[in-house]
Amino acid sequence: MRKLYWFRNDLRVQDNPGLNALGGADGALLVFCWPINRPWCNVTGMGAQRERFLLESLQALRQMLHQLGQDLLVLQGSPELVIPDLVREYGIDAVVTSHAPGYYERKTTERLERSLSVPLELHESATLFVPADLPFPLEQLPGQFTPFRKRLAELAPNAPVATVTKLPPPPAVRFHPLPAPGSAPPPALPLRGGSTAGHRRLRQFIFEQQAIRQYKETRNCLDALSGSSTLSPWLANGCISVREVAHAVARHEREHGANDSTYWLYFELLWREFFHWRARQDDVTLFRQGSRKKRLYNCTFEPRAFARWCAGDTDFPLVNAVMRQLVATGWASNRGRQIAASCLINELQLDWRYGAAFFEKHLIDYDVASNYGNWQYLAGVGADPRGGRHFDLDNQTREHDPEGVFIEKWGGRRAAQPAFVTDAADWPISED
Repeated sequence: MRKLYWFRNDLRVQDNPGLNALGGADGALLVFCWPINRPWCNVTGMGAQRERFLLESLQALRQMLHQLGQDLLVLQGSPELVIPDLVREYGIDAVVTSHAPGYYERKTTERLERSLSVPLELHESATLFVPADLPFPLEQLPGQFTPFRKRLAELAPNAPVATVTKLPPPPAVRFHPLPAPGSAPPPALPLRGGSTAGHRRLRQFIFEQQAIRQYKETRNCLDALSGSSTLSPWLANGCISVREVAHAVARHEREHGANDSTYWLYFELLWREFFHWRARQDDVTLFRQGSRKKRLYNCTFEPRAFARWCAGDTDFPLVNAVMRQLVATGWASNRGRQIAASCLINELQLDWRYGAAFFEKHLIDYDVASNYGNWQYLAGVGADPRGGRHFDLDNQTREHDPEGVFIEKWGGRRAAQPAFVTDAADWPISED
């Protein structure tokens, strides 16, 4: 029997149930399909740093697969079109992959299954729990985080599955080298893609530096590595698994004792879990302006205001600094993202989906559930019981950058500009 494994957001060999399912096969073809560029909300393509991180993650995965006698075939094209051709050409008997949240991800999986002449096996590898573990059916998922967290309080996360140590050989395929990262500048933030780099950061943060013990106090730092775990890029791409992180936290608590900060990192993993299951439940409404609740949402769309926000060229220095950091590094702190999102939604009165699309383009830790779930939350159309959050930007500056160090570092102070620009299209009104 020959199997094909389709990698998605699970770019690792450890704690990967789908890879373990290849054990009884005579041969296996391992495939990754490059993300399709879907223009959306005046945004297109993938940012340079996000592309760099993904390519590094694929290269690291490929090196690990070489050690197991395997290789990785990276292809352009829709999976539902590409994979059936591979099945026919190489005599594949089953296709294996992992569940991924998101409407387009679900539709792609369903179209692929319909177009296949062989079975499609789906495995859970992106969450702490599997659907059978949840103390409620998915259709009764709580609408807010707090009741969700309380219902899961007594559940222990599933243990990581054993790391695969041997894989069936590949068929006679021409494996092409991965493309270079293109025009991406050297990263201003020293986060490299790949499982090895992710595990190194996990050990460093939790065990070597034990920075986890101050995490609750430092997590709102605007600069990376000053307090954030920065584990999210590796989690989003699946270079490390969320179960590995949860079990590392539990091991630290056994060896060094628990405190509010160690719990808080697990608390953040539960937020990620909540958004994952909400994305499965919300489906296409995750991308609708009023969400599944069909709430009325007041906004305008002024292209120049959106362009200034994207470029970090607004009248708000702290917002500008966050946006410039985001484009340069592919990362911004949780607090920075909230500040930038609140500005777009409340000060600029723009459609939140345009901000979410810009984050999708650039974030090296982009994942559809957390990104769009958080934007809905800030806009007041998602899981926030208070109906949205409006951050006082002056107070945020005084609290998180009182001496202006972060603003100065990222060039947040920009020349003042008029609120509106009159051009030739604005015809004068004649009184004659």
